[in-house]
Amino acid sequence: MEKIRKIRTGKVVSDKMDKTVVVLVQTLRRHPAYKKVVRQSAKFKVHDEKNTCRVGDTVKIAETRPLSKDKRWRVVEILRSKEVIDMGPIQEEELKSGEQGQ
Repeated sequence: MEKIRKIRTGKVVSDKMDKTVVVLVQTLRRHPAYKKVVRQSAKFKVHDEKNTCRVGDTVKIAETRPLSKDKRWRVVEILRSKEVIDMGPIQEEELKSGEQGQ
């Protein structure tokens, strides 16, 4: 019988390590005494084999065997990539010429 692994969805907050990203997972829970909805957050170090995740991406992560001292999760898929605005060569030239004119 295979154990069912935990799956979480979160946002990448750091990608500075090699093959590792830090993912922030936020959950809403009701406080047991006060009955108010409280936001809880946790950061997980997650294995990213191909270094494809970037800061701001929303990813799905799954629990796995210990991969290092802190890593026990791996990236399953990137749900939404943060948009990167690509400045074409024309816009870059306009910016450079605008700086020289001032």
